[in-house]
Formats: sequence, C-alpha cells, structure tokens
Amino acid sequence: MDELAARVSAALGVDAQVARTAIGLVLGFLEKESPDGAVAELLDKLPGAREAMVSAQSAGGGGLGGLMGGMGGLMGLGAKLNGAGIELSQIQQLGHEIFDYAELKLGPEKLREIVDSIPGLAQFV
Repeated sequence: MDELAARVSAALGVDAQVARTAIGLVLGFLEKESPDGAVAELLDKLPGAREAMVSAQSAGGGGLGGLMGGMGGLMGLGAKLNGAGIELSQIQQLGHEIFDYAELKLGPEKLREIVDSIPGLAQFV
C-alpha cells in the first residue's frame, strides 16, 4: 500500500495522506460495485488496503464531495475524491496509477474482470 500511495502521490503531486485516502475511496468503490471476487483478491495482495478503505470512509469530505457524496456510481466516487483533495482533472491519472499497479499484482485477466464488471469504469483504466 505504501508503494502505491507513493506512486499516486508522485504522479498527482499530492501528499501521501491525500493519496492514501483517494486509493481507499477507489478500492472501497470497487469492492462495493464489483459483483465478483476479483476485488477481494486485489485487496488481499495490497497489505493495508482494507485499513485505507476504512480510513477513507471515516475521513469524509467537504465541498463537492460532502454535497454529492450520497450519489452512487462513478459520479459519487468523483465527488468523494474531490472532497478528499483530488481535483477532477486528476481523477483519470489516479485511475491509471491504481489500475496499472493492480495489473502488476493480479495480472491483466483479473484486472479485466474487475473493469468489465463495473459499467463506465473502462475509461479510467
């Protein structure tokens, strides 16, 4: 998890805590929205991932994320990320960093299972 947080932090130019919160929000979204076990396998291969998910949910988010955080799907995730300090223009890069790392951990086939299971997610991979 530390390695992924460092990658996201460097790529987006945000501090490590913002990166960790953003990763936790994305992983929580994947776990909630993906109907199969591929996300659980990813979480098992990322020590500290579940803790980051819990921390991200308890961190909340003000601004746009606080106003729109009740929305579901990708729009709701985008609002939560914005509230956590990720600019809307950074979300696609965040997705690329997380999914590139996930592919290293799971392989391309398992990653494709996750992506294909969530409508609209492919644009962020």
